[in-house]
Amino acid sequence: MASIILLVVIYLAFVSLGLPDGVFGVAWPDIRMNFSMPIETAGLVTVLLMSFSALSSFSSGKVLHRFGTAKVTLISCLMTGLALLGYSKAPTFAWLIVFTIPLGLGQGAVDSGLNNYVANNYSSRHMNWLHCCWGVGASLGPFIMTKILASGRVWQSGYSVISMIQLSLAFIFLLGLKLWKEEKRDLIEEDTSQNKSGISILKSISPWLGILMFFIYAGTEYSVGLWANSMLVESRGIPKETAGYWISYYYGALMTGRFLTGVVVNKLGNRALIRIGLIIAALGGILVYIPNLPFITMIGLMLIGLGFAPIYPCMMHETPRRFDEATTKALIGYQVGAACLGGSILSALLGVIFSKTSLEFLAPSLTMLLIAMIGISEWLNRRTKKIIYN
Repeated sequence: MASIILLVVIYLAFVSLGLPDGVFGVAWPDIRMNFSMPIETAGLVTVLLMSFSALSSFSSGKVLHRFGTAKVTLISCLMTGLALLGYSKAPTFAWLIVFTIPLGLGQGAVDSGLNNYVANNYSSRHMNWLHCCWGVGASLGPFIMTKILASGRVWQSGYSVISMIQLSLAFIFLLGLKLWKEEKRDLIEEDTSQNKSGISILKSISPWLGILMFFIYAGTEYSVGLWANSMLVESRGIPKETAGYWISYYYGALMTGRFLTGVVVNKLGNRALIRIGLIIAALGGILVYIPNLPFITMIGLMLIGLGFAPIYPCMMHETPRRFDEATTKALIGYQVGAACLGGSILSALLGVIFSKTSLEFLAPSLTMLLIAMIGISEWLNRRTKKIIYN
């Protein structure tokens, strides 16, 4: 019974992790008008957010070993909740930047710790449902912000509501601390061998391919959430309310896809679902490229979300099946860190490109990145042992 309750707590932790992710992209057109900032400035916020998430991820082994997953989860959720509250009170853009730092730090360590734990202790079904819960938060956040903006209230009100939800989840984690203490012996604990394996694993190309996959995937997924709303509103003239709902549909499709992936992954296997997902997402990118057909654009965004669904959780769950235990412990932290860096660097780079060209460059950029991922994934599959799934 205790293990089931613990799993529910872990699911809630990923709801809290996803809650802030899609909000900034929906709110950005209003934020930049409020503070009179150029469009590419969103990339600065993203770089800062993801850089501190990466820093937190890379140091997660020592942090988790010292404080335990329970306390790290509680503190991370509390930090993000207070940072989002700070967003709602920020009087200038500079203060928005300041509050981005604890928001990033709060996301990284808990992401690495929980992914590592689930990858080693649960089936791929639970890994996908875990990230489905991230999708619940990631779709709920934009939906709340869209409803608030559509009602005529300011973007600060949206962040205020979301921060209250996040702080409520932190209270739930506080109540569950005793449960975590009972399960502490089963959690992933880092030892000094991690540092040695962390150095040695980078001598082979296969771990680098895995790291690169996470870098490109996270950058691509985050770029859709960050820039698609701006493209719809500022380039294609879609009403803000409609565009906001479409971003929620994108995350909703991602969430639904992860639930469905959890149902079938134990039969089809991680690698097959990664391949299928990349192809579906690439098809969605092609549909988004078609202008002047709003319904097709919406379908394209939903296909991208659906295709993205199995990629991150299946890649994460496949890591201990591709590599030995010592390599896995170090590599998962690197992969989460690479995902954070990819989210910052690629999305910021695209912002610079859009400022020099057009927001319409989003769709072909996504398609090219997805094609690159297909090639890297197949290369990695050939270099690592084939796993037979029961």
